[in-house]
Amino acid sequence: MKINFFKTIIFAFLCIACSNKTTEQQVKNEPVRLIFETDMGNDVDDALALDMIYKYVEAGKMDLLAVMSNKNSKYSAEFIDIMSTWYGHADVSVGVVENGANTETDGLNQNGINYVQAVCEMETDGKPAFKRTLSNHESLPEASVLYRKILAGQPDRSVTIVSVGFSTNIAKLLDTPADEYSPLTGKELVAAKVKQLVVMAGSFDEKPIAEYNVVKDVPAAQKVFAEWTTPIVVSPFEVGIKINYPGASIENDFNWGMLHPVVEAYKAYLPMPYDRPTWDLTAVLYAAEPDSVFMNQSPQGTIVVDSAGYTTFKIDEQGKHSYLNVTSEQVEIVKKYFIRLITQRPSKYMEK
Repeated sequence: MKINFFKTIIFAFLCIACSNKTTEQQVKNEPVRLIFETDMGNDVDDALALDMIYKYVEAGKMDLLAVMSNKNSKYSAEFIDIMSTWYGHADVSVGVVENGANTETDGLNQNGINYVQAVCEMETDGKPAFKRTLSNHESLPEASVLYRKILAGQPDRSVTIVSVGFSTNIAKLLDTPADEYSPLTGKELVAAKVKQLVVMAGSFDEKPIAEYNVVKDVPAAQKVFAEWTTPIVVSPFEVGIKINYPGASIENDFNWGMLHPVVEAYKAYLPMPYDRPTWDLTAVLYAAEPDSVFMNQSPQGTIVVDSAGYTTFKIDEQGKHSYLNVTSEQVEIVKKYFIRLITQRPSKYMEK
């Protein structure tokens, strides 16, 4: 009887181990479950980054669960809706910031408007140039609420969050209490459901700067780097500024006989032609292809944000933070990859 009992116990443990291994392998082989956090409207690289995400979605490499706007602007969420509709993924949820950073005058062009407003107000024959799916963008859910709703329904340690704007929304998520979606607090929910956080922020160069995404909401950035419970991978200022998306591509590679929201956004952001750093694109690239040769990664360590918005990194084997860097050879490889990916026609507009 004892022998049979122990055989049963051993068999049960083996079944559990195999089940856990199978689950981990399934999650690894699945598309990246992504939530995209963006300050859409301050710099046009956010629009290019969202374009990349939809290309990855169509390639089966990403499953876009939601897009969160951390820019205080009704046009930010509306532009995101325009992009989702144009690419044929209108079912993607959108969340918005409440009491976000003051960015009303950030990203304005020579006409006194930013590119998201320019695209939202574009008309052809007296009608909006681009279709929307949502009828009332001002009724969209607050981001931390939408985070809880989405994360609660995902497998454990399966979600990647890419944050290419301010940390306002994700810092607020950490402080959320249990609710109708989950009995877990925000920190507990992140620990349970999030695999990693990939952030475009900071600077670790020999002459570091107080980087924009950090400076606009320093307390939120400090909170996230101090209290976030999963690994954080940072694509810093010095990576994206080395890799410039060429304005010549915008002018020459999209002659598809139709208006393109990203092309129109790029044209509206600054006087053409100009090349633009790919800060936000590099964060998306890492999230989609972490094991690639596109970029290098620092050892594990800890990142601290000071009161002025400067970021410092200290190597620590027990740390959960790391940052990316690129060689001159990788700069050219990544640039060509970005051009090739972004200039692909979405399947919705493939030539018959």
